[in-house]
Amino acid sequence: MRYVFRPTAVDAAGLLTLPWERPLTEWDPDLLLEIPQRGISRHVVRFVAEGEQVYALKEISERLARHEYASLTGFEEEGLPTVTVVGVCVDRPDDQDAILVTRYLEYSMSYRYLFSTPRGRSSVERLLDPLVELLVRLHLAGVFWGDCSLSNTLFRPDAGHLAAYLVDAETVERYPTLTEGQRRYDVDLASERVGGELLDLRAGNLLPDDVDPIEVALSLPSQYDALWDEVTREEVFAPDEQRFRVAERLRRLNDLGFDVSEVELVTEPAGSRLRVDVRVAETGHHRHELFRLTGLEVQEGQARRLLNDIRSFRAYLEQRDGRPVSETTAGHRWLNEVYLPVVNAVPPGPLAPAEVFHEVLEHRWFLSERAGRDIGTTAALGSYLDSGLPAHLPSGAE
Repeated sequence: MRYVFRPTAVDAAGLLTLPWERPLTEWDPDLLLEIPQRGISRHVVRFVAEGEQVYALKEISERLARHEYASLTGFEEEGLPTVTVVGVCVDRPDDQDAILVTRYLEYSMSYRYLFSTPRGRSSVERLLDPLVELLVRLHLAGVFWGDCSLSNTLFRPDAGHLAAYLVDAETVERYPTLTEGQRRYDVDLASERVGGELLDLRAGNLLPDDVDPIEVALSLPSQYDALWDEVTREEVFAPDEQRFRVAERLRRLNDLGFDVSEVELVTEPAGSRLRVDVRVAETGHHRHELFRLTGLEVQEGQARRLLNDIRSFRAYLEQRDGRPVSETTAGHRWLNEVYLPVVNAVPPGPLAPAEVFHEVLEHRWFLSERAGRDIGTTAALGSYLDSGLPAHLPSGAE
């Protein structure tokens, strides 16, 4: 047998002691983990823990395993939203398939899990929006997915929304740019697969009665086209509108989660023509800013929300003490006086600590609206523990 592990995966060295010579279906259950949030796979997939990490092991042909290993490696280096590949085991005895190893995406959930829990029974749009955004990101990077579906995507809560991650790259193909025909074919495949998956949910009584699977599937192409147009279209405007219109366009793109690496303005008789070069990596400004102030590593939407709370806390300190407070001091005090007391009071569950804190802030806003005054984070936390928390506690944790 041969093992190929990325240099960045030295923390997974303990995986080498696993019984790779045996089929995954014959592994001792004591070596494996049950992941309730996992999705359905066409291949044999098992989960194991090593140190503080959880890894997904998938049996697949060597050709596909090597292709997926190379693809996911490149995607991660470019910042595309995908799972992290760790290694591959090939040349297993008795002509067994290879095993691809990826790091389990912490706090992620499959679409079936989201619809099978009371907390996950939300609108289909919450899943379709991030799926379409993921497909646009991949197409901007010249990636033809070839098997875009809810099943091949993992979803992770991000400040009340869901972020989508590619989890299956067996069929992807990479080009300098995609043609209109390639993009359209990929979108049509996605529409067909999503429709089938929603029909499957309907058959299992997991889909709300007011959701029409066919109607939702048929809406996917138009939703994709709208986002693609917003991200890639060129605009022409008068010279006196230039500064405002450029700033407005860049703000819209940033709000959608895209970075702009280059702006080109061409002066023409009809006006200035704006072309933007959109980066496909996740925006990282807010995450980097929050890490600088607090050392917390969270997702972009969560970071944006937490930074807003730090600014509010800083203003409160300055008003209360009657003197300026630096952002560094405010960040340090907020972490220790506001954030950590909240997240430490909530038992571990399927949500990241930053997402739990976001929910407490949402709960605070709701209660303050009802009371007509700011009730404060401490009171909101107490109410959240009493009424909001049980919805996502694991069974038996109450």
